[in-house]
Amino acid sequence: MLSKIIAVLILSCCSLSLSAQSLYILRHFEKQADSPNPALTETGSARAEMLAAMLQREPITHIFTSDYRRTRASVAPLARALGISVSIYDPRDLPALASQLSGLAQAVVVGHSNTTPQLVRLLGGTAEDMDESRYGDLFVISQSQGVVTTTRLSVPVGYAPAVRP
Repeated sequence: MLSKIIAVLILSCCSLSLSAQSLYILRHFEKQADSPNPALTETGSARAEMLAAMLQREPITHIFTSDYRRTRASVAPLARALGISVSIYDPRDLPALASQLSGLAQAVVVGHSNTTPQLVRLLGGTAEDMDESRYGDLFVISQSQGVVTTTRLSVPVGYAPAVRP
C-alpha cells in the first residue's frame, strides 16, 4: 500500500515540476495467454485502474494505442475518466507517431515490449530494451527549454482511489 501511495506522490511531484511537454509512454499491462489478440488479466485490469488514478488529474489531451485489445484496455479507464477518445497508431511506423507527438503538450501512448523503448528513444528519452515478462513501467518524457528528461515509474497493482467520472 505504501509503495502505491509513494508512486502517486512521485508522479504528482514530477508533473508539477514539468513544463512545456510531458508524454507518458507505457507497455500494455498483463495479458491473457489464450489468443493472438488477448484481453488483460485481472492484474492487468487492476494496473489499468491504477494508471487512471495516477494520471486523471494531469492535463492530458491525447491517448494513443496500437490496435490490440490489451493496449486499448490498458488505457480504457483513463480515457473514460478524462473523456478522451483513444486514437489508434501503427506500431510499424513509430517515427510518424514520434513526429505527431512532438506537437502535443500532454499525451499517453500505450505500446508493446518491442515498441515502447524504441518510441522513448525516438522522443529523445532513455530506455533499455524490455523483457517480454515486464509490465507496469511508465516512462515520463518531459521537455522544457530543449532539455529532455526521462523519469521511469511503476504502475502498481492494488488499490486505486476512485477515478472521477
